[in-house]
Amino acid sequence: MRHGKKFNSLGRTKSHRHAMLANMSCSLIQNKRITTTVAKAKALRGFVEPLITRSKDDSTHSRRVVFNQLNDKYAVAELFREVAPKIGDRPGGYTRIIKTGNRLGDSAEMCLMELVDFNEIYTSEKSSSAKKTKTRRSRRGGGGSKTTASTETKETTKTSKTDKAETTKKESSTQKTVENIKEETPQKDVEPKVEAKKKESSPSTEKKEPKKDADNTDKKED
Repeated sequence: MRHGKKFNSLGRTKSHRHAMLANMSCSLIQNKRITTTVAKAKALRGFVEPLITRSKDDSTHSRRVVFNQLNDKYAVAELFREVAPKIGDRPGGYTRIIKTGNRLGDSAEMCLMELVDFNEIYTSEKSSSAKKTKTRRSRRGGGGSKTTASTETKETTKTSKTDKAETTKKESSTQKTVENIKEETPQKDVEPKVEAKKKESSPSTEKKEPKKDADNTDKKED
């Protein structure tokens, strides 16, 4: 009978179970991820996460407490030097369990257990999604992407119409300026013609002057 049993014995004695969990936690700290069964991973979570929380306080006492549980100085050094600085701001939840299906031999449920802050794929996706701005959709359920696409097409059509109107205005203004130039050019051509007529009329006066000189000469001879 259970009678308040709060842990999974995993079919092992206390000493065997403690040694197994210590060995698994050392390999998890050094390799950052391990493959195991779901039952062992859930038992390991309750064993290793308090040790990771203890590593936030880098003191001689906390190192001795962790070493008493792990019995591996290399894993303790890795925990305090590399793992602790990354999980310093995280208030718990240091591990992630990803189920990978059943094992072929005994059909046991397998999983991948890893440290959360050392997975570059999930951390990069979260940082990129945090930068994206949230859009408010018009209605609930599906079809939000359709409404956004329709609004984008409407905006593009509006911009194209405004561009066409601007181009037509520019063309009409250029045509008006060309017509004004054509109307102004004939007035400039009239002035030279008037000046030419005046020049033609002036030589007639010059021709009449020699006659006066001829009359004067005749009078002198007389």
